Amino acid sequence: MAEESVKSEIYFYGQGTRNQFVTNHGLDMDLVIRKFAEHFTEVYGQNDEKFVEAYGRKFFLLYLKPIINGIGNFYVEAQTRDAKRTDVIVDYLGQQFIIELKIWHGKEYNERGEQQLASYLDAYHQEQGYLIRFNFNKKKEVGVKEYLLHGKRIVEATV
Repeated sequence: MAEESVKSEIYFYGQGTRNQFVTNHGLDMDLVIRKFAEHFTEVYGQNDEKFVEAYGRKFFLLYLKPIINGIGNFYVEAQTRDAKRTDVIVDYLGQQFIIELKIWHGKEYNERGEQQLASYLDAYHQEQGYLIRFNFNKKKEVGVKEYLLHGKRIVEATV
């Protein structure tokens, strides 16, 4: 599947499902992450083209943009006080969401990504963060799980 076709479908899914993500409390980022995982797997799941982390961010932002358009903003590679760079920060009606995107390169690399996200959450005084893991192993376990890491709630999607 060509990248342009995937981009169009990802954007279409984000645009078509926009209203379900907004509640009286603001943006339901947990649901955004869950639905992105479903839609990405449906559109890109069987693709075997070379995939780089920048593609993952691009696809996620294409999905997110129509959802927050006109109300929220996102920042890519925002710098923390200690000069580290987050992948994506979303601001939406006073809410802030920290999202880290990684390609699966093994357990040790995975744990470093988790620690990295926890340090960003500390830097931005957040209690919850999001990790989107792009895993192209044939035996991967696709889905979303939640866990605590250093007292922070992490929502991790594996696609």
